[in-house]
Amino acid sequence: MKKSRSRLVANVFLSLVALAIAAIHVVPLWITVTNSLKTRSDLSSNWTLPKRLVWDNFTKALDVGNLPRAFYNTIIITLVTTLFVVLIGAMAAYPLARNKSQRNTLVKTFVLSIMMIPALSLLVPLYVLLVRVRGISTLWGIIPVHITFNLPLAIFLYANFIGTIPKDLDEAAIIDGCSVFRVFDRIVLPLLKPVTVSVIILTAVAVWNDYQFSVYFLQKPISRVVTLAIASFFGITGSDPNVAAAAALMAILPVTVLYLILQKYFVKGMVDSAVK
Repeated sequence: MKKSRSRLVANVFLSLVALAIAAIHVVPLWITVTNSLKTRSDLSSNWTLPKRLVWDNFTKALDVGNLPRAFYNTIIITLVTTLFVVLIGAMAAYPLARNKSQRNTLVKTFVLSIMMIPALSLLVPLYVLLVRVRGISTLWGIIPVHITFNLPLAIFLYANFIGTIPKDLDEAAIIDGCSVFRVFDRIVLPLLKPVTVSVIILTAVAVWNDYQFSVYFLQKPISRVVTLAIASFFGITGSDPNVAAAAALMAILPVTVLYLILQKYFVKGMVDSAVK
């Protein structure tokens, strides 16, 4: 009886905690929705919808903020970065996971240590480097930056996941005459689907939401990404938070759809990568 009562109390407590966490994420989204449907002159509460819904904010966000161009730039940067992070991360993690040596252990430790470095602490040398190679305000200039800062996490996840795959599969394929590259391509790579989905979601969301690099490295309007387009509605001379809210809703839609489609594999990949 006491066990069932304590279990009930624990379940109620966990449910309340879950609701509180959900509210923390849902409340800002709801306020964004209400503000995106109001005019600037509407001073009603942020918690309530207006009596008359205004859809002009979405049209204005597309026209004034030049969101189509910003979406195009963001999609290109996100797709190319994610593709290279997946390919390089998987290929780099395979020998680290399969060859247990002191050197590989040091390499994995070095990769983990890179994850601990604040990205903004390297802003000045990165900016100087991009200026010298004329990569400022270009998509090909910022893409390598995103790849570099997203690779350590990808390598870490891939290495841990590959470590859970029996090495006997590799040895059996090698006995059958497969090369190391063929073993990776035909045996290991198809088994990396769950962790690959996790890497895709984490990388895509990080690049899509990036502001810290974009604001310094993409200075021309033609190279503006979604986050910079939203920020453009807030200025010294005037701000339009309602249009910014509409632009923000359109910006979060693609990554939300991506997560909803791939969430089953995302959870499995994160759990399996954390086994070791």
